[in-house]
Parts: sequence; structure tokens; C-alpha cells
Amino acid sequence: MNRPLRTALGAVLTAALLTSVTVAPAQAHPAAPPPTLLALPDGFQPEGVATAGRYAYFGSRATGEIYRVDLVSGRGTTIGAATGTPSLGLKVDRRGRLFVAGGTAGDARVLDTRTGAVLARYQFATAPTFVNDVVLTHDAAYFTDSNRPVLYRLPLGRGGALPPADAFTTIALTGAYQQVGTGVNLNGIVTTPDSRALIVVQSTTGTLYRVDPATGVSTAVDVPGHTFTNGDGLLLLGRTLYVVQNRLNQVAVVRLNHAGTAGTLTGLITDPAFDVPTTVAAALGRLYLPNGRFTTPPTPTTPYTAVAVRAR
Repeated sequence: MNRPLRTALGAVLTAALLTSVTVAPAQAHPAAPPPTLLALPDGFQPEGVATAGRYAYFGSRATGEIYRVDLVSGRGTTIGAATGTPSLGLKVDRRGRLFVAGGTAGDARVLDTRTGAVLARYQFATAPTFVNDVVLTHDAAYFTDSNRPVLYRLPLGRGGALPPADAFTTIALTGAYQQVGTGVNLNGIVTTPDSRALIVVQSTTGTLYRVDPATGVSTAVDVPGHTFTNGDGLLLLGRTLYVVQNRLNQVAVVRLNHAGTAGTLTGLITDPAFDVPTTVAAALGRLYLPNGRFTTPPTPTTPYTAVAVRAR
């Protein structure tokens, strides 16, 4: 290559390099972290929470409305209309269906999370009843009743098909479980780490029970030196069980064995923003807890929030 050509080519390459540096976009600023305090509608009286992806679903014990919040932006919208009856424990399945425990209505509803449409409704019991929480397994949904020592089993068909309105069974609890008075007894519910049984919390006595779903036979979960007074919602992640103790404004963290027959308390989660949290769900590496504010007289203008804390 002759000298004039090399000189001209070098000038072109230098100009191209300078141009590429000049027009390169500025480095993007890191995205803001998701908010740790989520605003819910005034007067909402939240009780249950379920998560799917970047969204959380909250149920109102006052009106039955379902409120969906984008956990990244903090913005929310109502997707389920008021029913006039409570919406308490919630779970979302992989098909985008929201299972709702109906409290004093003694029922359960299944909603489409995209439209809020009610896909099915099941009447489990009449007063006195308080259908409080729900867990989903591979073939059924199980609901607790805080006024009765029973579980309600809603079978799910092939592909998760919802059953007819009367296709549920009532499972009486036997064995170690004890019902105390007429207040809130059975509350939160999860599966055991090995998925062969269920774990429930008895709010009045603070006892965890392992329940055989086929027979209803229960045994106390051995957690030496600790009871779970005011136990409310439960969450299982792997072998770690989170027990929300609502009026104590704390979450007990328990490491369970594989069968869920025993565990060890490994810590307590507290936060200054807790105001009687009711239950817990996980998303985006965090735990989300709605503040039920049971010690604050509810009014149509009472503010309500949900709190995000780091999972342990």
C-alpha cells in the first residue's frame, strides 16, 4: 500500500473511531429498587396476599374486593369487584387463577387474575364459619375454617380443571389438634417440605400441627422452646417456614425437617412499618406482608399499606 493511501485510510479510521465514541449513548442509570411500602386503598382492610411474577394480589376483609399491585412501580388497580363478603387467604396458580377464602361467607371463589371474573364458587359451610386460608397442591386446594376443626378439600382435575360446585370434601381433624372456644383457631396452611402432608397453625394456642390430608390425623410439630401465639399466615420456601404473628408484629422463621414433623426457630423478622401484619407471600427476593391494623378502628378513610422485607 502506498503512503498517500495509508495516510487517507488512517484518517478515515480515526474519524470513524471518534464518531463512534461521540455518539455512544450514555450509560443507563441503575433502575430504582422496588418500593418497600405499598399503598393500598383507604378503608380497604387487607387480609390476604398472593404473588405471581411482579404482581401482588390483596383481598379486602371489608368488601371482598381484590386489588392488584405492580411490585416494581407500586401502582395498583382493582380487578375483583366488591362481593359484600370477605376475601381472606389467597393463592395464585400457574394458570393465572386466584383462589380466595371467603371468611364468614363460608365459601371459596376462583377468579381470573387478568379480568377479575369469577370462574367458580364453592359453598363449604354456613354460620358459624370463617374460611380463612388456602394452600394449593398438585391435585387440590385445601382451606382452613377458623371456627371449625376441619379442612375443606377442593379437588382439581386433569390439567387443573375446576370441579362442580358440590365436589368438595370436609376433612375432620383428629389426633393432637385441639379446638379452643369460639374464637380464631385454625388459620394459616402450607404443605410440608416433602409435599406429603399439610402444616396448619392454631392461632389461640400458638401450636403448629402436621396434618395427614388423607385422614385428618394431626400431630404437633416439635419446635423446642417456642410457640406461635397469634399465628396467622404461613409461607414455606424450601424447608424454611415463615409464621406471621400478627399482633406481635413479627414473623418467626423456622427451619423444618423434610417431613415437617419438627423444626428449629432460627430468627424473628420485625420492621418499624409493621402494623399487625396478617400474612406473607414472596416475590422479587422479598417477603410482602399486608398490614391488617386490627388495633386501629377502621373507617372509610383509614390508610392501609403492605410492607416488603428481606427474606431470611
